[in-house]
Amino acid sequence: MKKFLVLAVIAAAITSFSPQAFAVTKMKLAYVVPEAQSTHVAAVKFFKPYVEKHTNGAIIVELYPNGQLGGDRQVIEAVGLGTIHMTIPAVAVLSGFDPRFQVFDLPFLFNSRQEVYRALDGELGSKLNDLLPPLGIKNLAYAENGFRMITNNRGPVTKPADLKGLKIRTMENPIHMATFKALGANPTPMSFGELYTALQQKTVDAEENPIPLIYTSKFYEVQKYCSLSGHVYAATALLVNDAWFNGLSKEHQKVLSDAAIIYRTEQRKISEQQDKEMIEALKKNGMKVNDITPEQKKAFSAATAGVYKEFAKSVKGGQELLDLAKKSK
Repeated sequence: MKKFLVLAVIAAAITSFSPQAFAVTKMKLAYVVPEAQSTHVAAVKFFKPYVEKHTNGAIIVELYPNGQLGGDRQVIEAVGLGTIHMTIPAVAVLSGFDPRFQVFDLPFLFNSRQEVYRALDGELGSKLNDLLPPLGIKNLAYAENGFRMITNNRGPVTKPADLKGLKIRTMENPIHMATFKALGANPTPMSFGELYTALQQKTVDAEENPIPLIYTSKFYEVQKYCSLSGHVYAATALLVNDAWFNGLSKEHQKVLSDAAIIYRTEQRKISEQQDKEMIEALKKNGMKVNDITPEQKKAFSAATAGVYKEFAKSVKGGQELLDLAKKSK
């Protein structure tokens, strides 16, 4: 009799727990950059362990670097549909979903990381975040790819005339393309995954990316010159499927939100350090690196002034967003 009583107590205890208490969600987090780049490094060191520890293993973060699940646009669409839980794309790609995100891509808008962080983490970032839920997406934080630099095989870039006629790969981003057209170049949009081969086969003469992507993608093997133009700051965003996030418990929502802020802080530090280290590594690998002085940048800014006017005129609320960006200076 006692044996049956013990078994009954155990059975009651087991059935009293919700099945969800034992459920484990494998959260897919995808991005296009390679393992050596700061996005992946910070995801491994900070985001993944924080989420898994503070959910007691209820959420397991599966990382998919190197564009394993598709390019930025494809994965953003997948997150919106809910077939992938989360992604960390370049914010520039979001302009293809809502043109107001183009404000981040205006040339020579920011002079320092501090200006950028005030804009991203402040009113401008918040206003743009509100555009995402209708797309099925929520942004947990802005991180970075860094300032974009120009590489090519023709020679150092120190003035707009150096870009004349240069066939340069850009993202499928109207502001980027308009900027390089204004500078006399021939912008050629293509996906990042195709870029190395395109440079190798001389389909394009040049490209522009943040230093860590230039180095980790080994563009020094197919490009001779790197000019530190800093023409655009490239942000990233920690995007999560909105419905999936809202369906989590409040405790797990807080864990993901806290993990995103920790990730943002640490990833930015890693990115800035990688900039310094990888510029030196590019030189060691034979690339000729030249700076562009503040005085020289004035000529580039003057040449691209029309891009600002077009943005303010053609994008709904463009002038308001531009004013918010300028407040961070």
